[in-house]
Amino acid sequence: MASAAEQMAANLSWSAFGKATELRQRIWFTIGLLIIYRLGTYIPVPGIDGAALRNFMDQAQSGIGGILSMFTGGALGRMGVFALGIMPYISASIIVQLLTSMVPSLEQLKKEGEQGRKRINQYTRYGTVALALFQAYGLAKSLEAGGLAHDPGVFFQASVVITLVGGTMFLMWLGEQITARGIGNGISLIIFVGIVAEIPAALANFFAQGRSGAISTPVILGVIVMVVAVIAFVVFMERALRKIRIQYPRRQVGMKIYDGQSSHLPIKVNPAGVIPAIFASSLLLLPITISTFSGNQTGPIMSTILAYFGPGQPLYLIFFAAMIVFFAYFYTQNVSFKSDEVAENLKNQGGFIPGIRPGKRTEEYLDYVVNRVLVIGAAYLAAVCLLPEIIRHQWSVPFYFGGTSVLIVVSVTMDTINQVQSHLLAHQYEGLIEKSQLRGKRKEGSAKPRRAPSRR
Repeated sequence: MASAAEQMAANLSWSAFGKATELRQRIWFTIGLLIIYRLGTYIPVPGIDGAALRNFMDQAQSGIGGILSMFTGGALGRMGVFALGIMPYISASIIVQLLTSMVPSLEQLKKEGEQGRKRINQYTRYGTVALALFQAYGLAKSLEAGGLAHDPGVFFQASVVITLVGGTMFLMWLGEQITARGIGNGISLIIFVGIVAEIPAALANFFAQGRSGAISTPVILGVIVMVVAVIAFVVFMERALRKIRIQYPRRQVGMKIYDGQSSHLPIKVNPAGVIPAIFASSLLLLPITISTFSGNQTGPIMSTILAYFGPGQPLYLIFFAAMIVFFAYFYTQNVSFKSDEVAENLKNQGGFIPGIRPGKRTEEYLDYVVNRVLVIGAAYLAAVCLLPEIIRHQWSVPFYFGGTSVLIVVSVTMDTINQVQSHLLAHQYEGLIEKSQLRGKRKEGSAKPRRAPSRR
């Protein structure tokens, strides 16, 4: 029997959107800030040779240049003020989360409530500045080495570093404003918009090669079918859950006795989300990025690494899959699902898993279940991320179809839609409360009923 909330959620229609004024304001606010972000990707960094940059990116577009340009919304290809994107903040937040689970002082700070959360956010901002400074300086030196600067020197390096770090911090502020006053997660939406903005150009290039005869029609149709199938598979796996039954005993409150209740603990098949794919991609793209922006002036060690760990190589694919599996287990056990904390919370609330003793045995059982569920989750992440690499390099299909980008787009879309539905459901609840006749409330115009005199 579905509850009243579930029935209302199932009957939600977009006709209620016109009455939800606050939700419309949040959506327009979000769209406005995302437009500001897109305009910033077209503002160039001072001192860049535009013609040389276009020639360089045209040569690198089929490789690492196309991938990095996709994740920065094209800002890297145009060397805009948002060329670093929001990735320094993402990396800093992930590092701080991992340190929070391993450093006792940070873990204690996390348990202090709102004040502790503000301190951790402040540490994340400091880490973002440090990473952005390091990446911006490296990018400035790479631009000089590649002959893309009008006037190389200290002044050029300082202008590039200040511009790129300021752009990253402004993006971080935009993301926080969207999260607080808009709809959806601001940081995720910035990455989402950057990826989606580059898809039309990639599709146009892909179909243009089909018209020229470089790609056959069956290959084009096969890629389209594969894209649809992968998106459907990602949606199915992101919604997949392993439910563990939780039983609460009978309890007494005052003079009333409440019967025991049964619930369930949902465990996602992929608790770590897209984090393992981002970590693994960052590690593997590091040597290729250095080679690309140094004008391919690499030594023998870097040349050997690129020969064996270049995109599409067998060692690259094996190492990519191994890193995804490792980070899936590491991030889940240390950040997204801590079995010891879950077992302790269940024990404090009086809940237990039928047949399992509360405490240490519950923790061991949760570890047993999560480790086996993660076998499917890690294999799913590795398959989604490796399939585009194999198709692009082994079958020579010149179409950018990154598994990480698909995971981000699908996850952010599902999360944003869920938040919109939550706002609509809350608005519908408010309307029902205003129209309802509460117990003891009289209708307007109704006379107060008289009580008959009691006989003594």
